[in-house]
Amino acid sequence: MSTMSTDVSELTVAGEDLETFRPQLTGYCYRMLGCSAEAQDAVQETMIRAWKGEFEGRSSVRTWIYRIATNVCLDLLRSRGRRARPMDLGPVGTPTVESLGQVQPSESWVLPAPTDALDPAEVAESRESVRLAFVAALQHLPPRQRAVLILCEVLRFSAVEVAEQLETTVASVNSALQRARATLAEAPPVEPLRLTPDLSALLSRYVAAFESYDVPALTALMREDVTMNMPPYPLWLQGTADVASWFLGPGHECEGSRLVPTSANGQPAFGQYRPDRVSLAGGHAPWALMVLDVVDDEIVGMTYFLDTPALFPAFGLPPRLP
Repeated sequence: MSTMSTDVSELTVAGEDLETFRPQLTGYCYRMLGCSAEAQDAVQETMIRAWKGEFEGRSSVRTWIYRIATNVCLDLLRSRGRRARPMDLGPVGTPTVESLGQVQPSESWVLPAPTDALDPAEVAESRESVRLAFVAALQHLPPRQRAVLILCEVLRFSAVEVAEQLETTVASVNSALQRARATLAEAPPVEPLRLTPDLSALLSRYVAAFESYDVPALTALMREDVTMNMPPYPLWLQGTADVASWFLGPGHECEGSRLVPTSANGQPAFGQYRPDRVSLAGGHAPWALMVLDVVDDEIVGMTYFLDTPALFPAFGLPPRLP
């Protein structure tokens, strides 16, 4: 990845300001890479390569800039393995400290993206395509198949345009798209995300129950088969009974937490701050970025990302609460 500090904010090609493509490119690179920070670096590298390159006018500017972004992502993906979620790595666990497992490095995990870093129109029209579960499902695909699927089915490029971007044939693009669809069909299904007008009321009840640490009220908001996971640990739990056992057992230090709302991947999210029982300053210290999956009026999934030094600044969350 280039470390050049080149100002590309005023780069114009064929009368088009390339900066207007940044939100769309960020969403594309995020789906490809499964990490918001990597995606933003990839977009900056794309802009630098565009600045150093030459647009020959044989395609649209949009096709040309996505070709550059695809090459940047493919270059990155050649040097590392795929990212995953705990549910991809092993069977469901039990609500005990011993079941947590060994901490895995951050590059092992699909990480969340701040919703406001993505293209607002794209999130509004295609919220499913930026969900954590969908981005994780994409990581099951080989990189070139991943690119073909996103470019064709999410970004609506034609097979001819994608063939040009990948320097291949239309037949190869169609074949890769068919194989990608087949692979996703065999992966764990991604449940449709349905947000209702009552979402704000549901989230208000969730915050009230969590901050008062009313575990029965909290689990009453969840579907019976709810899942919970906590990267960088590989443990994941399923079912309201095990989630309640975790909250009342190993997770009891979350009692007294405060939640600050934010949004990740077009989904409801919160910065969780636990009471600071170590520092003389007191107050509340960062503990997790909590991302919720909501279907209709029930919570079906909860992911607690514990790498707060990296994630809280990216989401504009305060370093601590007084």
